[in-house]
Amino acid sequence: MGWPIRLDETWGRAMDLGIAGRTAAVAAGSAGLGLGSAKALAAEGVRVAICGRDPERLAAAAGQIDGEVLTVTADLANPAEGRSFVSQAIEGLGSVDILVTNAGGPPPGMFDTTEIDAYQMAFDMNCKAMIEMCRVAIPPMRDRGWGRVCAITSVGVKQPIPFLLASSVARAGLTSFLKLTARELAPTGVTVNSAQPGTHWSDRVAKMMDQEQAAKSNPMNVCGDCDDFGAAVAFLCSEQAKFITGTGLLIDGGQSTGLLD
Repeated sequence: MGWPIRLDETWGRAMDLGIAGRTAAVAAGSAGLGLGSAKALAAEGVRVAICGRDPERLAAAAGQIDGEVLTVTADLANPAEGRSFVSQAIEGLGSVDILVTNAGGPPPGMFDTTEIDAYQMAFDMNCKAMIEMCRVAIPPMRDRGWGRVCAITSVGVKQPIPFLLASSVARAGLTSFLKLTARELAPTGVTVNSAQPGTHWSDRVAKMMDQEQAAKSNPMNVCGDCDDFGAAVAFLCSEQAKFITGTGLLIDGGQSTGLLD
């Protein structure tokens, strides 16, 4: 005789993440992982603001997101525009409960092909702009006693990617900032985590390799899906994830070979 099974009204339903009615600022949300994250949050009833460099791409992205979406034109290569994006999101939405930091990446390069200026560009876009966003978004979250920060970084912070040298260096610096900030904010109701993608099929990846090459970069022999990635980000921003902070979640199809993930 098997174990008794209890059927109730929740059987077969999707999990309610408990964030309906919240607000979110999703950086670089006009495509790829940022768009996937914005779509997933909006599907949970979150009001969303997204930013990007191209107003036409922003408008097209907004059309793929449930509900009314605030769009802000911003170039995150300039860290001040990261700060401005969050300020405009707070003004337009009334508050920002959830911050998803994200940006494009610098060009590929190894030791001999990465000029010193490339490190500064990578730091500005993939570290300093993210910190600027946090400096605007976190204090009001802390005052309200609830907030979620999820930085989209890279598998490269756990296993540096040789041909993305500048990117790996900058994102490792951001990861240290996130870890220390998470511990400082732990008693306040604000959590700080990162989602660390492996190879997901996106415009950025398409510029570096074809889809077959991309698929072979992880043991599953497929590229990650940006919408699936967004669902993981939404979980990290959920009510159920309130005891998860200071964590980097690998979403990489087993790409990282490190023992301590």
